[in-house]
Amino acid sequence: MRIGIDARMAGKGHGIGRYVEQLILNLQKIDVKNQYVLFVRKDFKLDGLDLNRFEIIEADIPWYSWREQIEFTKIIKKAKLDLMHFPHWNIPVFYSGPFVATIHDLTMFHFPRPEATMLGPVKFWLKDKAHRFVVKRAVKKAKRIITTSEFTKYDIHKTLGVPNEKMTVVYQAPFVGNMKSVFLDQREKIRNPKQILDKYKISKPYVLYAGAAYPHKNLEKLMEAWKILGEKFDDEYQLVLAGKDNYFYKRLRQQCNNVTMKQCKNVIFIGFISDEDLADLYEQADLYVFPSLYEGFGLSPLEAMAHGVPVASSNSSCLPEVLGEGAIYFDPNDAQNMADTIKIGLENEEIRHQLFANGSRELKKYSLEKMIKQTLSVYWPNCG
Repeated sequence: MRIGIDARMAGKGHGIGRYVEQLILNLQKIDVKNQYVLFVRKDFKLDGLDLNRFEIIEADIPWYSWREQIEFTKIIKKAKLDLMHFPHWNIPVFYSGPFVATIHDLTMFHFPRPEATMLGPVKFWLKDKAHRFVVKRAVKKAKRIITTSEFTKYDIHKTLGVPNEKMTVVYQAPFVGNMKSVFLDQREKIRNPKQILDKYKISKPYVLYAGAAYPHKNLEKLMEAWKILGEKFDDEYQLVLAGKDNYFYKRLRQQCNNVTMKQCKNVIFIGFISDEDLADLYEQADLYVFPSLYEGFGLSPLEAMAHGVPVASSNSSCLPEVLGEGAIYFDPNDAQNMADTIKIGLENEEIRHQLFANGSRELKKYSLEKMIKQTLSVYWPNCG
């Protein structure tokens, strides 16, 4: 079978890009029967990719663009595929070939807030309507839908009316945790703990968050909780925020620079960092915090867990399902509760030890091999 994969986000190092990387690199290890065609951007680069296993077709077209709707459709049709896999909901509405789609979440349906964009209200309204139309058409036309959690499957069924039997839950696996074995020997030889801390100007024990700063990620509430913690701990800890320095992080930093935002004391913004540096920061963190209001899966707290870091997480959406007993939970809308939970995660050695043990057990639910085999089981009956 000739299967196409929209790999335009592969190699971007975050979010859906990580998912696509996992998919491609592990398909080449496990599946020797099918022929794969990767549609990529001009700057595509993916370490570990065996080019003999894939046909590469350049589709240098931005996501969420009008060009995606028209030009990308033509490029895919020329490839003469048996099946196309779109790893996100942005599927060209004029594409009529058989396809499966991965729907990671329905954030836009639950957090359609104008402050989550740089567009004006009219443009935001039009873009939001267009996105919703694309998603609804995608789930209707797809042969099968892959979801990232039982929560997301239920959400899609309830919000969009998709029959449960059309959807298959395929869990991802923690990316950095799996890379740890690749990098560990080299890091032990050429790096030391102080090196990475000096690089990012970390001078105290720290709580880590790695990810985006979109409004639903709830970092403003984390700042409120951090102010409460600062009063209790007397500046004993730093909060390290790692994520791509886009509009939302810039806005958060601007709020921190406001003299009324005293909660930003001992907060370090380190921007987007390499997987290797992130692995080092995970391993030396005292606690990982994840305050999100809504997630479809939640890879980063699993990555922290894979590095032996205690996790304090929001109790919303899919997170209790995914993290299980490997985290302690707080109400993401309650700054005091968030602060109290983080404090427990930092101070209570018995709970910290239990989280480590629980985390090791929870991680056994997730493997790249299982993810690929379940994905292939979705591909095979739906070609042609």
